[in-house]
Amino acid sequence: MHRCEELATDRFEWGALMTFTVERLAEEVQGTIWGDRDVIIHGAESIERAGPHDITFIAERRRLRALRQCRAGAVLVSKELAGVKDRDDVPPAIIFVDDAQLAFIQILRKFRPQRPRPQIGLSEKAWVASDAEIGEATNVYPGAYVGEKVRIGARCDIYPGVFIGPGCQIGDDVIIYPNAVLYPDVAIGNRVIIHAGAVLGADGFGYRFEQGRYQKIPQLGTVRVEDDVEIGAGTTIDRGMIGPTVIGEGSKLDDQVMIGHNCEIGAHNAFASQAGLAGSVTTGDYVRCAGQVGVADHVHLGEGCTLLAKAGVHRDIPAGRMYVGIPARPKDEQIQIAICEGKLPEMKKTLERLTNEIDRLRTILEQHGLADLD
Repeated sequence: MHRCEELATDRFEWGALMTFTVERLAEEVQGTIWGDRDVIIHGAESIERAGPHDITFIAERRRLRALRQCRAGAVLVSKELAGVKDRDDVPPAIIFVDDAQLAFIQILRKFRPQRPRPQIGLSEKAWVASDAEIGEATNVYPGAYVGEKVRIGARCDIYPGVFIGPGCQIGDDVIIYPNAVLYPDVAIGNRVIIHAGAVLGADGFGYRFEQGRYQKIPQLGTVRVEDDVEIGAGTTIDRGMIGPTVIGEGSKLDDQVMIGHNCEIGAHNAFASQAGLAGSVTTGDYVRCAGQVGVADHVHLGEGCTLLAKAGVHRDIPAGRMYVGIPARPKDEQIQIAICEGKLPEMKKTLERLTNEIDRLRTILEQHGLADLD
């Protein structure tokens, strides 16, 4: 095995191999053991990659077929799948839990702990304005730029290549990864994570077409990101024309998401990659957008609604509903349309056959002088 592969497959707690028995892990997740409680577990892996000293999980019935090739030492299984213990292809130990995926996440954290946070302080190779305020135990790495009148809270990490423009306000425990850009006056709450290459506060796409030319509309607002938000790599959030573009508390934005100027995103929204919201879109809390969803300007997405992949939204979406398609329709309605579309070739043949039958009947009627009869 290549040395890089060896390093990738070993599980270390920064130098110490981590070891737990199945019994200990079951206690951790309040699970019930079937099989050998003394199996030694060194890591947590997917069901396809797991080896004899790994634990994995099955949360859905459709995944049971993966057990045939599974080599794991133990598997977490949701209680509603209790019949799995009667199979002849199960691992040596099963831990039954209420929610297998949630239990796996708990165990994964034990095997994949966060790296110890470095304490480098303010690097001499960073450019920091003399009037910037840097909080206690905050790291500013080489090559970072911190502008005038910036305030950064405690225990933040500002990685190389980050640009923080004048007047930005950043809370405590914030992580900004390399080459992210915060234009002037952006406000970031506490415990926010901004991944590499994200751009917050660029001008909104605002122009007026006048006398054959586009005239730029001044973009005088800002961006406000509330607490516990995570912003993916390459995501862009434009500043408001007047007033802020807002990302609500606890919201999660995947890589390459686009948020237009003056959008107001509610709390605990989740947007998958390449979702795009045009200017002045508003959302309630707990809205979910799958990949490549597109939302037209000034649309409101109601609380708890879900937009499935590639939905094109041109009108308000009611709370709690699931929409899909272009234009976006309620899921059940769109499924019926898709079923009908699948039958179009057959329907075309039927229509052609009926048309031929009508023509034949018309010919017969004409031969009997009845063509004008109703």
